[in-house]
Amino acid sequence: MSTNPESTEFGYKTVTPNEKTNLVHGVFDSVASNYDIMNDVMSGGLHRVWKDRFVRMIRPRTTDRILDVAGGTGDIAFRLHKKRTTIPTFQSSNHPITICDLTPAMLEEGRNRATDKGWVDNFEWITGNAADLPFEDNSFDIYTIAFGLRNVTRIDDALKEANRVLKPGGRFFCLEFSHVRTPILSKAYDLYSAHIIPKMGKVIAKDEDSYQYLIESIRKFPTQRKLCQRIEAAGFKHARYTNLSAGIVAIHQGLKP
Repeated sequence: MSTNPESTEFGYKTVTPNEKTNLVHGVFDSVASNYDIMNDVMSGGLHRVWKDRFVRMIRPRTTDRILDVAGGTGDIAFRLHKKRTTIPTFQSSNHPITICDLTPAMLEEGRNRATDKGWVDNFEWITGNAADLPFEDNSFDIYTIAFGLRNVTRIDDALKEANRVLKPGGRFFCLEFSHVRTPILSKAYDLYSAHIIPKMGKVIAKDEDSYQYLIESIRKFPTQRKLCQRIEAAGFKHARYTNLSAGIVAIHQGLKP
């Protein structure tokens, strides 16, 4: 299997790896202020259901050191924080959840939201690339990435980095748009995503091109089975996936030996 086959793909365009990284940075810099609003509109609010299911499957403990990659606006990290504070335990922890994102504007959105909630010391906000994380080996118990992996220039490198920074026994979780398994639904979804979502981006986020890319990136993303193979190739064991909404999104898991 060739590594990082997506590194020269920016949607349907062919670019250099450096160009892709810069272009993806530009996309999220552009949509940061409207990102969560667009998620609600595009999915009809379903993204909230998917994210809640994702966090329930993770079952974070108060003692876990958690890294959320590509999680700038805090949507997943906030859910993880609330979930682990409601789980009965005899141990307490002061470990903040670490949020790492390529785009400072996304992190700024998340930091402002956390401040509004009064969560000043519960998170740390780090600018970094998923394929070259600024953390030491064996640092975290849980690694999460939600709707971010398909935008990474070097996906296989990012998976290896996830394995590197996790402790032995650490758990990897990825929530990502995937490939619909029902033919009729697949056709309807393709029509909706191709013709409606970019227009929503134009009206709501004033940025049609960025949402055109985001839709193209979904179609270019590996199938559920192929991503499982690549997760195991990065060093994880017991890679598996769970389809949600007939495969519109999927949750992938892996365990570091």
